[in-house]
Amino acid sequence: MPGVAPGVHRYRAQVSWTGSTGAGWSEYDRAHAAVAPPAEQELRITTGEEQGDPRLLNPEQLVVVAASSCQMLWFLHLAAKARIDVVGYEDEADAEMPGDAQPVSLTRITLRPRIEIAGEFKEQRVLKLAEKAHELCYVANSLNPEVRLEPRIERRGT
Repeated sequence: MPGVAPGVHRYRAQVSWTGSTGAGWSEYDRAHAAVAPPAEQELRITTGEEQGDPRLLNPEQLVVVAASSCQMLWFLHLAAKARIDVVGYEDEADAEMPGDAQPVSLTRITLRPRIEIAGEFKEQRVLKLAEKAHELCYVANSLNPEVRLEPRIERRGT
């Protein structure tokens, strides 16, 4: 990509909206589209406030999804390299955004992965891999709020 230093990764996003704000704040549609080339998938996104469509994702949710997904992908990478058989991974992540704080921002993201492992393993080793993944997660490293990790390891019957 022109103008990008070697070794630098660049990520693009395109956001588009059409409508009219002429009728005032409470009337315009907040739904908009986002794509991130070269990916072709289009997301429909809205605002997190009461004017948004609760059936659509909002930017705050996307930040939580990005942090959770990044943690999982790094963990799976490290576990595979360590020959640990991860057979399930679910995360119930959440974020806090106090409405009275200025500037308004996400102040904490908590990741709560439930990790299923098949075969023999040492729980302490799996927890260390989860922590290492957390250290390597570029999304968490890019955010201002504290991003917490609270993994739970489970053994699946063999």
